[in-house]
Amino acid sequence: MEPKKNSKANVGRNSSLYFAVGLALMLFLTNYAINYKTYDKESIDIGKLDMEEELEEEIPITEQIQTPPPPPPPPAAPEVIEVVEDEEEVEETVIESTETSQEEEIVEVEEVEVEEVEEDIEVPFAVIENVPVFPGCEKGTNEQKKACMNEKINKFIARKFNTDLAGDLGLSGVQKISVFFKIDKTGKIVDVRSRAPHPKLEEEARRVVGMLPQMEPGKQRGKAVRVPYYLPIKFQVQD
Repeated sequence: MEPKKNSKANVGRNSSLYFAVGLALMLFLTNYAINYKTYDKESIDIGKLDMEEELEEEIPITEQIQTPPPPPPPPAAPEVIEVVEDEEEVEETVIESTETSQEEEIVEVEEVEVEEVEEDIEVPFAVIENVPVFPGCEKGTNEQKKACMNEKINKFIARKFNTDLAGDLGLSGVQKISVFFKIDKTGKIVDVRSRAPHPKLEEEARRVVGMLPQMEPGKQRGKAVRVPYYLPIKFQVQD
């Protein structure tokens, strides 16, 4: 006898649909289980805020030092009022008026001459237009007058300088002395300075240079000027 089959009782006909639904359900449960998180109760307990409590600020107690008030100023001395008797005559100061009238004559003021102050110009010996003229060096060109002046000054110093002074001072060898002086606008020797190994030699050099004769002053652009001059003195001490 063959069993009878009902077409509606076939379970395998919807198996693919059930499989898809079951798979989707499992994926949903798996995803939920993976993303599910739990928290510790103590970590999320933020406590309770009591707004009724008041903050009490401790204020330090400071001692206030009371300074005594300054003493009152001394009473001012009463002003002495001098009483002038009516009989005494008081001279009144009369202030003269400085205004002028149209009838008053105006006096012309004469021109005041202002004197020109000549500047004390100083020109070096090497570049001056007209060199100072030593007595006996009046002839020749400017360069010849310079050479003549140098020669005569050196001869004058050699005659007048006391070279034995260096030996008396215990000095030996070659002695070098530098002398600086100026020839002013009148031809006189001024501002004599010297440098030497010993103060006595400096003094002797100033003495001898001060004995130089008066010269004809040097000129620059036709005007007399001051001319500085350098004089080296050199000699050997005789043993």
